Formats: sequence, C-alpha cells, structure tokens
Amino acid sequence: MPNSNRFEDPGLATLKEIGAELGLSPATVSRALNGFPEVNVKTRDKVREAANRLGYRPNRVAQRLVTGRSGMVGMIVKIRQDMSADQTFFEMLTGLTAALAARDVDLVLAVDQEADPLVAYRKMLERDVLDGFVLNAPAHDDPRVAFLRENDIPFVLHGQSGDAVDYPCFGIDNQKVSADAVRLLTGLGHTRIALLNGKVNYAYAADRLEGFRTAMADAGLGAVDGFVGENAETESEGYLQALDMLSARDQARPTAFVCASTLIAAGVIRAVKDRGLRVPQDVSVVAHDDALPQLRAISFDPALTVTRAPLRDACAPLANLLVDHLAGAPPVQQITRAEMIVRQSTGPAPIEERTPWP
Repeated sequence: MPNSNRFEDPGLATLKEIGAELGLSPATVSRALNGFPEVNVKTRDKVREAANRLGYRPNRVAQRLVTGRSGMVGMIVKIRQDMSADQTFFEMLTGLTAALAARDVDLVLAVDQEADPLVAYRKMLERDVLDGFVLNAPAHDDPRVAFLRENDIPFVLHGQSGDAVDYPCFGIDNQKVSADAVRLLTGLGHTRIALLNGKVNYAYAADRLEGFRTAMADAGLGAVDGFVGENAETESEGYLQALDMLSARDQARPTAFVCASTLIAAGVIRAVKDRGLRVPQDVSVVAHDDALPQLRAISFDPALTVTRAPLRDACAPLANLLVDHLAGAPPVQQITRAEMIVRQSTGPAPIEERTPWP
C-alpha cells in the first residue's frame, strides 16, 4: 500500500499521530478513514472522531492512490431560464455540499442542457474523476437510474423512480402527502376538492396524483372533471389555474385546494381573494411545505395548513447513504412520512351545497 503520510497537509495531524493516540497502526487508521469494510464500525467511528479533533485532512491524490476513489461525487441539474422560482434547487445544493463535506467528500456540479438526459452523465464519466452521483427530480422508470446501474456506477436518489427499488434512496411518501391532505379535508366535510399538481413526468407528482385519486375514492368521491391542474410550479401558475376553477359557471366551484407547494398555494389564496371569497370560510387551502426559509407557511395570511418535510432534512441522509454505499455498505432505502400541521387556512366546508356566486 502506498505511504499516504507523505501526501498529508503540513502542520496537521498525521496518520501516525492519530494511530499513536488510539493505539492503532497508521495502516489501520488509513483503512478506517477510507471506509474499508474490514475495519469494524466502532473503530471507524473512533478514528474519525480523533481525526476531526486533531485536524487531520488527507490529500486527494493520496486518497485516490490508496482507495481508488477521488473523494468527489457529481450532481447534474437542468437549469431553467428563470431560476428565481426554483428555490428548492439552491436549498438542496447548499445542504448537500455541507453534508458531503462533513464526510470529507466534495460535490461537483454540472449543468445539463441536452435533450437526452444521459449525455451529461456520459461526459462526466469519461473524465473518470467521480466516485458516484446524487440524482434528483426522478421520473418513473428514470433512464438515468438504468444507465448508472448498467455501468455499475454508485448513486443515491432523492425520491424513487419506481415502487420496488434496490438502490440507495431517501425521500418522502408522496402518495401519503396527497392522501393525508384529502383525509383532513373530507373530515371537515369537503367534497369538491381540487388538486394543483406539479409536472406529472416527475415521479413525485405522479405519486401525489395517484394518492389524491385513491383517497378521494376511499372517501366515496370521484375527482371532479376540471378539478385537477397539472404543471403548476410558480405562484402565477397556481393563481391562473385556481382562478379558472373558481370562475367556471358550468359547475360548482371547489371548496378546497390541495397544492403541490407553498408557492402554488400563495397563488391560490390570491385567486380566492380576487373572487371575493375568504380563506378558510369559503375555500380551504392545504399545501406541501419544503420549509424554504424564503417562503414560510406560518407567515401566510391566514397561516397555511401543510404537509411538512423540510428539504434540508434530506441532505444529510442522502450524503450518508451515498458515502456509506461507496465504502461497501449495502444499499439502503429510507422513505419517510411528511408531518401534517393544521393551521388557519383550513376549516369546515360551507354549509350550502352550492355556495352562491359573489
């Protein structure tokens, strides 16, 4: 094994010094820090704690010589022309960078501007500098997943691309996101419930649509024609879709909205008020909340009822699942349930079967 001591940063603790403090050989310390499976978990944790405390920092060249790994993972994202609406991207990027850095791994970001979603991955792999990938915004049967598995490239997925998966992933149960919102609203007497969903080519939106339809059917209700909106991502899109539903005169308007995000909910509340209606007396609103600092659901007027799953809470699990998998751990799937927080934007359905038009 190459002697990695000569690659360490000057002035910081060396493998030999860490080993002397713990009564271990430098080789064992090196294996522990690089996640070799023959070193037990207790020893690895003890070595990492000592390395952090003593300020040890390995040189990337040495790390790759010893482990065959670069200590870098990639994330490839599609950039829309208007990134101002995509607050989740920046929350995810900063959180992942910090979580991976805590495991001494760097995040390399690349932009995908191709029609074929695999082109950017092929280009990155040709450079032979990455140990694996973080995938976000999956589609059902995502081609990126199939491509990376065929080429034996490690990755972790934020979400799922199918029902039964065997790769590392972390996400929320998106079917239950919609189902929990519907159950809350039907419990309040609502029967005319609308869904303003994201782009259904994304797995999360397809799952939320399925959860919505299933929960409506379980309540003895069918999804009303014209009460399911798709491809809503911005406040203005939420406003226009809600206004259209609230203004239709050929059928009763919805008395409740389930929104894919707090941004969409902001547009819905504005549309309700522009129609001369009130939240929640005339129309109840529930949204999914990623807990973005720029758009706090509790600060809405009225405060917004939400299914809450902070996006930043996904960053550390994603980082740890990928780094552990790179070190030889079996792939782990973690799917959590969003928390339901009831606030002032939801209330009993209007008493009238058909609320008079304003």
